Amino acid sequence: MEGVIDAVTRELLTAGPGIDWTVTEFVRVVDTRLPPRAFYKHCPELKDGTNATPTGVPVHIQLLGSDTDALAANARQALKLGATGIDLNFGCPAKLVNRHDGGASLLRCPDRVYRATRAVVDAIDGRIPVTAKIRLGFADRQQAVACARATEDAGASRLTVHARTRNEGYRPPAHWEWIGRIRHHVSLPVVANGDIWTLDDYWKARTLSGCDDVMLGRSALADPWLAARIRHWQETGQRLAATTWPMRAGIIDDYAQRQRRKLPERIVTSLVKQWLTQMRQNNAEAEVHFQRVKRITALDELLEELAA
Repeated sequence: MEGVIDAVTRELLTAGPGIDWTVTEFVRVVDTRLPPRAFYKHCPELKDGTNATPTGVPVHIQLLGSDTDALAANARQALKLGATGIDLNFGCPAKLVNRHDGGASLLRCPDRVYRATRAVVDAIDGRIPVTAKIRLGFADRQQAVACARATEDAGASRLTVHARTRNEGYRPPAHWEWIGRIRHHVSLPVVANGDIWTLDDYWKARTLSGCDDVMLGRSALADPWLAARIRHWQETGQRLAATTWPMRAGIIDDYAQRQRRKLPERIVTSLVKQWLTQMRQNNAEAEVHFQRVKRITALDELLEELAA
């Protein structure tokens, strides 16, 4: 979710019920300890000491890297700045990230997943939880269970599993049943992730994986009320009405007005189109609106057209 989930987006997505905790965009760790400003850029919630969105939803720092010493140093830095949780990204499939030995590239060798996780766990020394996210492997699924066990053996307190390999990217289908296989080999809590676009998808993912919890990524942007819909169904067994286009347009407008207070309008226009691109997925109406406004370059005109 690099370049997508910033503090403004987190605030909007957690304004209603459904989301229990969030993570930042990944903080890229190479070979040095990053200065505080790098952490504040990704997690401004650290500055006010809340480490949470305005509604109290916790925000955890996500680190991405492979150098164990650098990961440890940056974990200590995050802790010093007030982080209340650290998440380790072993799932990013981006070619650039993988070429520089980050994200899913570590899944080729479970021992590297273990050493990276252990370095952070030792650096934190039990003061805050360390969690991890993996995929089902890099090129295939042969190491899926071994990588999951590596995070548990290293001391991670929770594991999120995206139900595809790195080479599968985001191509459907998501293999939720493989998350179920992983669950049978580890004792730490496992969270299912991947292709949970609707309430029906949530139920299928939960049934096939056996997980009590799911993580929403792209789908939270595609339908900002999906988490609330899931929570309502959990609590009442009833389905909320589908998200309407005016609801989608309204949150986009709110997002743009907040972002334009601190960013140039051309950048805000680009960010709005980026969110609209996510909304296009699995929603024909949003696709129609995106095609209608995609060449508009003036922010106010774009917002007016979306609201029309």
